[in-house]
Amino acid sequence: MKRDTMPTETDRIERSIVIQAPRERVWQALTDTSKFSTWFKADIAGQTFTPGQRVRGPVHACGHENVFFDIIVDRVEAPKVFSYRWHPAAMDPAVDYTSEEPTLVTFTLADAPDNATLLTLVESGFDKVPPQRRLDAFRMNGNGWDAQLGNLVNYVNA
Repeated sequence: MKRDTMPTETDRIERSIVIQAPRERVWQALTDTSKFSTWFKADIAGQTFTPGQRVRGPVHACGHENVFFDIIVDRVEAPKVFSYRWHPAAMDPAVDYTSEEPTLVTFTLADAPDNATLLTLVESGFDKVPPQRRLDAFRMNGNGWDAQLGNLVNYVNA
């Protein structure tokens, strides 16, 4: 597993990782909501990732049980691009984040040598997050993506 964890700018988080699994297996882990639920630790099984549709369910990660995974699907282009919009670090259930501009999360898959998959994750749009929570959202999601990509690799290789 190889990771590039340096952000290219403050508006975006970018990670690239080579996963020792065929692209179709990684694609299924990303786009089948039952599989996504398992590694991302959000209860969205039974829903579908369809462009323009909302997918929402409670998070089951330790310490985040009051948080919802809540997205609007942007693109599903098998087996290459999956993207959605969400409100980053929307952790306080007493705050209405809907007036904020969401960020865009994009997973791009490409074949890598030895039947592996190069996954590139980009979350962009942090410059539009309100200034009072922008840096915290950027840091929280940067760390979160490191953990979630580890979860994805463990799931795909299990």
